[in-house]
Amino acid sequence: MAILDRILRAGEGKKVKALAGIVPEVNALGDAIGRLSDDALRAKTAEFRGRIARGEGVDDVMVEAFAVVREAASRVIGQRHYDVQIMGGAALHAGWIAEMRTGEGKTLVATLPTFLNALTGRGVHVVTVNDYLAARDSEWMGAVYKFLGLTVGCILHDQPPAVRRAQYACDITYGTNAEFGFDYLRDNGMASRKEEQVQRGHHYAIVDEVDSILIDEARTPLIISGPSVVSQDHGIYDRFKPAVETLYRNQERLCQRFLGEADQVLRKLRPQDGSQPQNPEALETEAG
Repeated sequence: MAILDRILRAGEGKKVKALAGIVPEVNALGDAIGRLSDDALRAKTAEFRGRIARGEGVDDVMVEAFAVVREAASRVIGQRHYDVQIMGGAALHAGWIAEMRTGEGKTLVATLPTFLNALTGRGVHVVTVNDYLAARDSEWMGAVYKFLGLTVGCILHDQPPAVRRAQYACDITYGTNAEFGFDYLRDNGMASRKEEQVQRGHHYAIVDEVDSILIDEARTPLIISGPSVVSQDHGIYDRFKPAVETLYRNQERLCQRFLGEADQVLRKLRPQDGSQPQNPEALETEAG
């Protein structure tokens, strides 16, 4: 997409201007998208996914997808993205950090790139700072995604593996950095089989409060421990155990015999008065 290419290649001072170039294109689709029925608006998700499956990239459908999410949010939760929020959504999609003050609607901004990248079917993780926000946003903003036909999950503390696996299988999954991190450690350090893993991969993530999560909390490492994995396959052990035991017993008997023979030789060569033997080389000769 030409606009996104310009954004990615722009210098630091030109990025905001490049992002602003997306807004007129999204606004130009507003009237046409607004005239769609709920079913027709919802059908746009399948249309986008079909185009991506046929070879188009998410960048190619970005403007249309943003217009669809804006209309869906207006209908479902009564909030419509401002132009600056459209710019913020494009910045997040480009992989940048979008700095916004409290109350400027960053939660609503995240719906734009979240929906767009969820169209691939590979999953999107939305990382929050605590369980309350994860649960709240998965219900609040999740209503917009569900209206558009996407599935939404939420990872919370103390969920069993089966529940976590189902949440990760959703198009969009909310959770805290700690829960995502510990699940990754369990999957890659403690799970012995693919079926025991809960995460399905890592495609795209949006991090809320990025300074807190990637700087402040990153100073505290995630540490996980568990019992060592012991194989239950004793086939090889059981097969070779008798032979090893026999070899060990034979070696022990042979060593005992050698020690006994050496002791007898020493007794024959040792003088009765306890002095050293006259001919030490005889020991070696006789022992040989």
